[in-house]
Amino acid sequence: MSVITKQAGTSAAPAAKPGRRRFGAMTPPWLFAAPALLVYAVVVLYPSIAGVVYAFTDWSGIGGDMSFVGLSNFSAILHDDQALGSLGNTLLLTVAVVVVQNVVGLLLALGVNTKIKSRALLRVVFFSPVVVSPVMVAFLWKYIYNPDPSAGLNGLFGLHVDWLGDPSVALWSIAGMVVWQYAGYSMVIFLAGLEGVPRELHEAAMIDGAGTLQRFRYVTWPLLAPAVTINLMLSTIGGLKLFDQVFAATNGGPGYATETLSTVLYKQAFVYGKFGYSTAIALVLALFVAAVSFVQIYYLRSREVSQ
Repeated sequence: MSVITKQAGTSAAPAAKPGRRRFGAMTPPWLFAAPALLVYAVVVLYPSIAGVVYAFTDWSGIGGDMSFVGLSNFSAILHDDQALGSLGNTLLLTVAVVVVQNVVGLLLALGVNTKIKSRALLRVVFFSPVVVSPVMVAFLWKYIYNPDPSAGLNGLFGLHVDWLGDPSVALWSIAGMVVWQYAGYSMVIFLAGLEGVPRELHEAAMIDGAGTLQRFRYVTWPLLAPAVTINLMLSTIGGLKLFDQVFAATNGGPGYATETLSTVLYKQAFVYGKFGYSTAIALVLALFVAAVSFVQIYYLRSREVSQ
């Protein structure tokens, strides 16, 4: 009896309280995140905040001499014909790229989603332009857009068009160049959406007598709503801030026919030395992209819920 009492009396050490945490258990996540947060602050946060500050100054980009000018840079944008014209070009280019790129991407996705034997190869071929540098794409298409009647598109189709030198054609030529490069990107996103559509729904629709177009309209298209949202968002943002292809192909020319907001703010900063004015344009562009993206995502998300 005494042995049993002795064994019962010797109990294990009291367990730690469940609500109590050691400091060492919380340290590793912060240590791992600190370098990334530091890099993000230096590379993203500081330049962004500094750009907002410079937008209200007359800084020339050289030295530290600058003075606060208030909203004069923003009022100058409203009276700058080049900036207003570039805004119109940017909107036209964005609309053309968004519509054509997503239509072509959807058609390509529908084509390579079939049971043809070469579908894997075709997916690689259609997506390959995406990984090419935009500058290289611009130089490639400058050759394709050669105004010589015996070269490029003119020589292939017997045309006499100055694709990049005619103000009425140059902007749409840039749009065609961008669509060619990024249609494969939209195709991949649409293809992921198509592969997520259950086959049982198509089989049930076929049993009910639905044709190909009816199955696409009432079965496939509603289930592609998330893919449509992603593609429209990405192509809209990319079109609004388009710079590389325009700068490498036409530098905004002929005249101001292909000038975009991105090329205007680049020239104001690095050609004319008006960094304060250029950052004001950049801030307006950033706010405009954010506003368009917010409205677009709100509408598209509501469309997904309704379907």
